[in-house]
Amino acid sequence: MKFSDFEICIPCFEGLGLKIKTWRDTDKYKNIKSIKSFKLEADKKAHEILSNHLSEYFPGVKIISEEDKIHPTKRPEKYWLIDPIDGTSSWYYGFNGYVTQAAYIENNIPIYGIIHAPELKKTWVGLKDNGSKLNGVFLKKLNESKTIVMIDNTPTPHGITKKIINEIGADSYLECGSLGLKTVLIADGTADLFVKDVIVRDWDLVPAYVILNEVGGFFTKINGDKYTFNGSFEKKDGFVVARDENLLKKCIGTIQKINNKF
Repeated sequence: MKFSDFEICIPCFEGLGLKIKTWRDTDKYKNIKSIKSFKLEADKKAHEILSNHLSEYFPGVKIISEEDKIHPTKRPEKYWLIDPIDGTSSWYYGFNGYVTQAAYIENNIPIYGIIHAPELKKTWVGLKDNGSKLNGVFLKKLNESKTIVMIDNTPTPHGITKKIINEIGADSYLECGSLGLKTVLIADGTADLFVKDVIVRDWDLVPAYVILNEVGGFFTKINGDKYTFNGSFEKKDGFVVARDENLLKKCIGTIQKINNKF
């Protein structure tokens, strides 16, 4: 497959991004006081827009969304996995750490990923065996970093992130909302390390997984095992994203050391 096979997607995601930015300031959304209701309304609307466009562009390809009430136990041979708004809390509270994202998957292998960050005006795309791009420009392969920039979604390091920093140190820390956005910020060299030890779901991760893979980054389960996208869409193991193999090994060894303390 070629990038040109998926180029039609980019205006769709960027157009949705513009809509998402404006929704927050409309009277309809300003009158919704509950964050849960606010998120449900926005996610549902974004889901409908993405689903309609992808169904038109890729007829016959199934679409599985975070917003579906029921998710299949058996995965289709080929399908789109979409997260209409990842980082909805960031969107609700006026921060820039939210994205709209999707991945195209065949035979349990992620083929194409797209992530658009409306507030940052950035679109990352990746195609298996063809590289990754940011706003149309190919990203360079990642090299081993001499410094460590750790990224997570709290104002200051917390939980497993704080424990890792206490053990291995970090030169700086970056706060960011969306799981997908945090991962592509490693892919483009903005950050170096990201760890989660909580339940996550594939629609949060697959688009960024493709983009990271194509620049030579590392994405594994928190114990270092290979991360696969089959079976349940819910993953309980947690994960590690690292820009290089040495940092990955150092992080996993540190996590094992931390776990042995408790």
